[in-house]
Amino acid sequence: MSDNRTMRPANLASASLPADTPRLAIDPIDTSFSFKNKAYIALKNVIVSMDVYRNRQDIRLDERQLAQDFGVSRTPVREAMAQLEREGFVRSVPRRGIYVVRKTRSEVIEMITAWAALESMAARLITENAIDPDIASLRRMFSTFEDGTVRAHLDEYSEVNIQFHQTIIRMSQNHVLINMAENLFTHMRMIRRKTIGEKDRADKSIRDHMNIIEALEARDTERAEDLVRNHALGLADHVARYADYLD
Repeated sequence: MSDNRTMRPANLASASLPADTPRLAIDPIDTSFSFKNKAYIALKNVIVSMDVYRNRQDIRLDERQLAQDFGVSRTPVREAMAQLEREGFVRSVPRRGIYVVRKTRSEVIEMITAWAALESMAARLITENAIDPDIASLRRMFSTFEDGTVRAHLDEYSEVNIQFHQTIIRMSQNHVLINMAENLFTHMRMIRRKTIGEKDRADKSIRDHMNIIEALEARDTERAEDLVRNHALGLADHVARYADYLD
């Protein structure tokens, strides 16, 4: 037989209940939740902005110093670190500390291959569902890089390049695809930033982008899907051939 006393509403004041009424097991409210989120976002932005692949030196994160810089206790920073470790951005080394993760060459190639699948499907969905003004906005991204000025503004172009690929994913309007791509692209943007200035990738990149935009404007589904996939796989091939710094 059930005890009806356990069915009392949780919002009744305890003073109004009989002394023998069972107490509900309620955990304290986690007031650090917003601090943890803010620390997580701030740390992730710091890591993404680092030139992680520029050299082979380990990048160590000082939990105490970060907490001091953020003006919070070490608890939300520690929780943010744990989340970033689950997402593959940092690793904890016993008795040494926490370090920013550099992906290996094979890991980077696997990520790019997965990205190629997601972005090519996004291109297909754009040709089927996107409105013309949204597609036209892709072309406007590159208006300042006409007449072979890409290499003269390489840092600026690198950011536009990243924005272009993010926009392709977002314009798919498929929320599952967008969520799957989010963390993957955060890893990939670091390697894109490193590789865009290597060999002739910047000039080839803008040519590929223009061809992709033309296929999207023409609603040529198969061509747009193929161009986007091959563009991504071209980056994978470049990494396989030249990214010795990932070994």
